[in-house]
Amino acid sequence: MKSDFADNTLLALTGAIIMENLINFFKKDKFAMHSGIQLLEASPGYAKARMEIEEKHLNALRAVQGGALFTLADLAFAAASNAYGIAAVGINSNISFVKAATKGTLIAEAKETSINPKIATYTVNITDDEGDLVAIFQGMVYRKKFTLDFSEA
Repeated sequence: MKSDFADNTLLALTGAIIMENLINFFKKDKFAMHSGIQLLEASPGYAKARMEIEEKHLNALRAVQGGALFTLADLAFAAASNAYGIAAVGINSNISFVKAATKGTLIAEAKETSINPKIATYTVNITDDEGDLVAIFQGMVYRKKFTLDFSEA
């Protein structure tokens, strides 16, 4: 008879390996990596990414440029939507900037809001070091008919 402890331990180890493979897979996103964005967590329907604000992220007004915020949100969106192992591509997205960020670290947290076999929607909230909301990103993906192999990352 298997113990619940053994089952839970195996499940936790398997989950950790899958998350590590997902994180390695998304290191192939060259623009996000060039922008200094790090994927912290990824699981089906959820992802978290971070970006340490650097001089290169600032616009002429010395606030984080909108494209940098969009790229941060987009990586979290991509990880959350593709973590099922079915290729998902963005078909619509928008972002609202609600507070200027000028220094520190930004966190993007993507959460699935709906899913069906072909379409899924996500909301990504970007927060600053104080936990204040900086931007709200909403995205929709089309779920393709082929799977992704994260073990090849």
